[in-house]
Amino acid sequence: MAKFAYRMQSILNIQYQLETQAKMEFGRAQMRLMEEEEKLQGLIDRKEAYLEEGRRMRNDVLHVNDLKDNRNAMLIMDEMIEVQRGQVARAQEIVEAARLKLQEVMQERKMHERLKEKAFEQFMQEENAAEGKAVDELTSYTYGQRGKGE
Repeated sequence: MAKFAYRMQSILNIQYQLETQAKMEFGRAQMRLMEEEEKLQGLIDRKEAYLEEGRRMRNDVLHVNDLKDNRNAMLIMDEMIEVQRGQVARAQEIVEAARLKLQEVMQERKMHERLKEKAFEQFMQEENAAEGKAVDELTSYTYGQRGKGE
């Protein structure tokens, strides 16, 4: 029996490599998104701490400068939170783009795998047909030899 060799195996191998790269890109994008979300949560936590400090200062003896500093810190934190929300949104867009690219690469790889399976099925049909033909020829030859010998 002949050995099956898929003529587009090199393309399929490249598809496997592209899929691996796309998975790595997607993983990096997800990690970046997680980092950005953690930064955002840290900023929100800091703002909450400033709010709590402001409440505490209002219960103690009032110091106008401390209250102004606290209010300015909260305003700065609001700005930083908005900037960080923009960073999170950009990171989400990058994750989505990486996910779409990964999905596309996986579809292409699956398509090439299906083509390889179909090529193998056709190869097997051809091999079975050739084997059947060889058996028929052998049977005819054997029958013909037996008829001459009698």
